[in-house]
Amino acid sequence: MKIKILFVLFLLSLAPASFAGVYKSGVQASYYAEKYHGRKTANGETFNMYAMTCAHKTLPFGTVLRVTNLSNNKTVDVRVNDRGPFVKGREIDLSKAAAQKLDMIKTGTARVKIEILDKSAGASPAPVSEPYWDVQVGSFSSRENANKVAQNLLKNGFENVYFQKTKAVTRVVIKKIPDKQLPSLESKLRQIGYTGFMVKKNG
Repeated sequence: MKIKILFVLFLLSLAPASFAGVYKSGVQASYYAEKYHGRKTANGETFNMYAMTCAHKTLPFGTVLRVTNLSNNKTVDVRVNDRGPFVKGREIDLSKAAAQKLDMIKTGTARVKIEILDKSAGASPAPVSEPYWDVQVGSFSSRENANKVAQNLLKNGFENVYFQKTKAVTRVVIKKIPDKQLPSLESKLRQIGYTGFMVKKNG
């Protein structure tokens, strides 16, 4: 009898981590691809749309998740290496390759179930410093036009507005934006009519 009990315990130890339960179900997933390919993720890696990764707002970096498309029961395992999605009602942002595995490229979004397979990978300490971002609002051949934009940004409450000059252009840049503040800053820029801005990691 003792041998049987030990054998059962051994089998349970081999069961997948998802056996412990579902993290969330019936939530919305989206994906991101070419626009962000090659950019830095929030944990300092380079985003590769062909890798099995994802963005989540709160789960620790390194956490491995199993995501199931509830409309077709297709699954994919992904690792958290970025923050997002910053769209209301969305729970997770998948890489393009992961979205293809779930057959959600055409729809763009899908209702999914999320299970945590391995949280130990995310248990290591967070990066020493929070990522910061620079947002280039515009690039102008005329210093006067650059100055108008800078003044408008200051008028609307933006801080850390700088000029970056080259021989040909003057760029208007909002510098060193904390990671958590980036989504709201981008939204505020769009509200006042600036949509062609570029985001780069500070430093």
